[in-house]
Amino acid sequence: MRTLAPRSRIAVAALTLVVVFVSSILAAPTTRNGVVLGLALDGALASLSVLSSRDLRKRRPTLARALGSVVVVDVALGATFFFSANTNYNLAIGAAMAIVLLGLSFLTGISGQISLGNSAFMGVGALAVAIWANHHASTPLVVTLLIAVACGAVAGLLLGLPAARLRGPYLAGMTLAFAVAFTAIVNSFTSWTGGDAGLQLPNAVTAPRWMATLFDSQSSPLALNSAWLADVTIVAAGVSFFLMANLIHSRAGRAMRLLRDNDVAAEIVGVSLARSRVLAFVVSSAYAALGGGLWTLINNSVSPPAYSFALSITILSLVVIGGIGTVSGALLGGVIYAYSASVISWITTQTGLNPQGNLASQLNGIIFGALLVLVMLFAPLGIVGLIRRLHRRLASKLPG
Repeated sequence: MRTLAPRSRIAVAALTLVVVFVSSILAAPTTRNGVVLGLALDGALASLSVLSSRDLRKRRPTLARALGSVVVVDVALGATFFFSANTNYNLAIGAAMAIVLLGLSFLTGISGQISLGNSAFMGVGALAVAIWANHHASTPLVVTLLIAVACGAVAGLLLGLPAARLRGPYLAGMTLAFAVAFTAIVNSFTSWTGGDAGLQLPNAVTAPRWMATLFDSQSSPLALNSAWLADVTIVAAGVSFFLMANLIHSRAGRAMRLLRDNDVAAEIVGVSLARSRVLAFVVSSAYAALGGGLWTLINNSVSPPAYSFALSITILSLVVIGGIGTVSGALLGGVIYAYSASVISWITTQTGLNPQGNLASQLNGIIFGALLVLVMLFAPLGIVGLIRRLHRRLASKLPG
């Protein structure tokens, strides 16, 4: 079968992009909406076509990861345009949780340290956003989220310095103490944190003006379906996943994997054990804080009791279920968490359980616990590990 010449392939690709762009304009209700939709589809198609090159993935891995992130984010952003408000809310919650899971997966799966305190780091980021918004309501959204990330990184540094000397159950016990003590610490500063009652954002969270003007302001899904919150969270997740993928494949990431496998060998080749462990804690806590800050924006408020030790157990379970130490496992865990509430609602509806009863209130833990047991029995490396194993087995049976 003859293949097209390079110039012919470029011409066909350009023609395809033009057809998609024109079709989007004709199919959309307004020209403005069609232009935005067409640009989104063209961006995804162009990135996907470039990403399909094997030479690119080998010679320019960073560019390949960037293009992969663009494709996933672009498709997700386009999907929010058509989803309902409830679906977009679940998608936003899941994307924020995926960021948290990615941070813990890096800490535990790459550097070999365990943490049971990531819910508290989420609470730090959530409170940082709420407190800052109540005192500086006009601060741009990106700056507010960066402040939450910085607060989480500082908290991770303060905990990581002593934690660098601990291993195994002693490290788990220290992070557990932080998760359990978080609510008590918050209640000691009620004038700032609001105590158990939490904090409400001073104004209803609305789309930035530049973002709202991309579509018709009154009838746009950005306003009707709260799609902009999902869009902001998806973009934040895309950037976070891209940066983490680069960090894992960087020199620091390789040093942490060596530290995880053999700390003596790592020290012999010049890896600073204390510095690497503290860095892993700082990165993990910063990611958790970003996820918590996004939760505050999505819910328009923060409730410190929600960031309890039980949430830490849920986070750890989701990391193991998805695939510890993998980027795609964190993404899968976020998707599972996003739609767990819908599954529980369906179960209570089908079985006639009282949604306010004790059993219904514990269904979340029951489902995650059962799923964790099944994964440990049949897929010790998580769902992503199982998929990879099946893919290798299938590839080995194919001819050639």
